[in-house]
Amino acid sequence: MTLRYFWRRLMVVATLLLCFWGSPILYAQDTPEIPPPLETVTPPQSGEVDLTEAEVDNPPTGGEAEPPPLEVTSPPVIEPEAAEDLTDSAPLQAPLVDPIPSSEDTVPGNRIDGFAVILDNQTLLVVRAPVGPFSAQERAEVITQRLQRLAQDDSIAIEDIRIQLEEDIYSIVYDSRTLLTITQADASTAKQEPQELASTYLNIIREAVQEYRDKRSLSHISRSLSIAFLSTLLLFLSLRLIIWFSPRSFRQLSQWGEERIPSFNIGQIRLMTSSQITDVIIGVLRFTRMLTVLSIIYLYLIFVFRLFPWTEHLGVSLTVPLQKQLDASLQLLADYLPSLGVLIIICIITYYTTKTIRFFFNEIKRGELLIPGFYQDWADPTCMLVLLGVMIIAIMIAVPYLPGFGTPAFQGISIFLGLLATLGSTATVANIVAGLILIYSRAFQVGDRVKIGDVTGDIVAKNILATKIRTIKNVYITIPNAAILGGSIIDFTTSCREYNTTLILNTTITLGYDIPWPKVYDALRKAAFATEDVLSDPSPFVFQTSLDDFYVSYELNVHITCPDRMAKVYSQLHENIQDKCNEAGIEILSPHYSALRDGNQITIPESYLPNTYIAPGFRVFPFGHSSTKE
Repeated sequence: MTLRYFWRRLMVVATLLLCFWGSPILYAQDTPEIPPPLETVTPPQSGEVDLTEAEVDNPPTGGEAEPPPLEVTSPPVIEPEAAEDLTDSAPLQAPLVDPIPSSEDTVPGNRIDGFAVILDNQTLLVVRAPVGPFSAQERAEVITQRLQRLAQDDSIAIEDIRIQLEEDIYSIVYDSRTLLTITQADASTAKQEPQELASTYLNIIREAVQEYRDKRSLSHISRSLSIAFLSTLLLFLSLRLIIWFSPRSFRQLSQWGEERIPSFNIGQIRLMTSSQITDVIIGVLRFTRMLTVLSIIYLYLIFVFRLFPWTEHLGVSLTVPLQKQLDASLQLLADYLPSLGVLIIICIITYYTTKTIRFFFNEIKRGELLIPGFYQDWADPTCMLVLLGVMIIAIMIAVPYLPGFGTPAFQGISIFLGLLATLGSTATVANIVAGLILIYSRAFQVGDRVKIGDVTGDIVAKNILATKIRTIKNVYITIPNAAILGGSIIDFTTSCREYNTTLILNTTITLGYDIPWPKVYDALRKAAFATEDVLSDPSPFVFQTSLDDFYVSYELNVHITCPDRMAKVYSQLHENIQDKCNEAGIEILSPHYSALRDGNQITIPESYLPNTYIAPGFRVFPFGHSSTKE
């Protein structure tokens, strides 16, 4: 109820304001009073010339006789009121062009094309020729004043405005008063005959005076008020509809966008999610709504102001900047069309070039197109580099044709971007170069089990800047390419994938010299065969890697084809080694510990011991070994 009450009161206030704007009473102070007539046309008398208009033929030269006067007035002298009109009184409307400049102010090449006679903010005709001591500007001002008085005097009928011919001089008169006189100079500047020019001026003046009076008639004012009221009502309904419809449409768009609008991705990089794209669209629509509301209100003011003659100049003042801006925009667009055509051609060529490049490298990636020495996994990065080069070339060609190129703002932005690239390029360029080296050296691929430094895991992603690894503990580690290139890379998958060979895993145990090595070999091989994922062909094998002071190092080597199961294979292999050694009676311990028995049971689990097992006693030989006894 509060919002509805507010809008109703606003509509009432707007209607009252329009009624006041349309009332002639409020603008009565702007309407000049009709002064007494300047002169009365009477039969010509010698020696009397109407100087109030100052429209006479060209002055005589030398000893030639003076031309007949245009209009004879009584009394034969200039009335004080008329002289004041010509000199001191200000015109009702300022001329549309500047006054005649002096010789010092005149710019060579410039030209003033007359002075306008204006009625009701409309130019009716242009005065270009001076008469006697009176300039064309002064003549235009006097005619404008007389025309204003004529239009305001409703007692003078339109038919009373007529052409009067006296001694080959054409004048437009009304009610025995002279409005203007057409001289031979006026006809020459208009490139018409005096009679034809007078007829043209008469029609223009009659139509302008009739239109002036019609606009200020009671019927026209009533009709304008009605139209203004309906326009205000339409404005209210339009704004109300926008206010009611916008929130609902935004909510519906938000729900629809999350379901229908896909995310914006470039390759594997997600730039914007669907919700972010929806928010951007809603923001643009909100801004568009604001511009629409302002435009509706602006057009409403222009329309309503131009309904009434007293506010028409306000409507014109609002229309002129808009029209000038529109004309300037259209002119700029017309001037920019050639450059726009070049940009369109560049975009078309770039589009089809990139499309061809993508098709070419996709064929390589799928294996349909084979190039010796060019691997399929090089297709994507090479395609990206080639497309980047094409885009850089296209941008370099297109930039000079962009609007604003060469302006200080454009140059400032270019300098700023160059500074950013310079400051942030050291580490970035190092990573990019390292990324390219890693790609084209084929050090590893996505999915490989690798060891980089102290990190062991599977490659889940690699790009031109960094590589991401997932460890066996599901920990993701991102390593810059420059750091990877500076160290060693161990790839456990390359041998299986590229060379169709197996991966050899090895583990080492140490046993005492008192255990026969064939027995150890047999136990270790049995442990290997009992391990899942260990190949029987090639067969596991054992190396004696070192003969130390107290023990022998035995290295068990097994073949597998699944590097991603290395941790599980190692765990099962160690379990089986313990089981098989215990079954064979082999203690996996340091010889330092078994050098002296104290009568306790050996460390082999009881389940592996025979039923006749007896814990040994102390092995102490006071007189040395048995060989010494002998």
